[in-house]
Amino acid sequence: MEATLSAANQPTTSKAALWVGRIISGLCILFLLFDALCKIIKEQHAVSASAALGIPVSTLPGVGITLLICTILYAIPRTAIWGAILLTGYLGGAIAIMMRAGQPVYFALVFGFLVWLGLYLVNNQVRNILR
Repeated sequence: MEATLSAANQPTTSKAALWVGRIISGLCILFLLFDALCKIIKEQHAVSASAALGIPVSTLPGVGITLLICTILYAIPRTAIWGAILLTGYLGGAIAIMMRAGQPVYFALVFGFLVWLGLYLVNNQVRNILR
C-alpha cells in the first residue's frame, strides 16, 4: 500500500508566516539580483571587492550570470527548491573564499539561512521534508 499525504493531512501555514516568508524571500531575491547585476556589468564596488578577495575581474560576469540564474530559479515557485539548493552551493563557495581571505563569513552564512527560512515559511513541501 502506498502512503500519500492528502491536502487534509498537510499542515497549513498561517497568513502571518506566509507573509513573513514572502518578505524574507523577496528581500533575498532583490539583494541577489542587485549583486548579480553588479557583477555582470562590472560595477566598481564589485570589481574592487573581488580584487581584494583575489578573484580575477575577468570571471565576474560568469559569476554574476550564475548567481542570476540561481536567483531566478529561487524566485519561481515551481523551481524555488532547486534555486535554494543552488544558492546554498553558491553561498558555500562565498564562505570558502571569505575564509581563505581571512574575512568574516557571517553575511553569507546568514544569507543562506534566510534563503531557506523564507522558503520554509512559504513552501509546504520544504516543511514536510524537514519534519
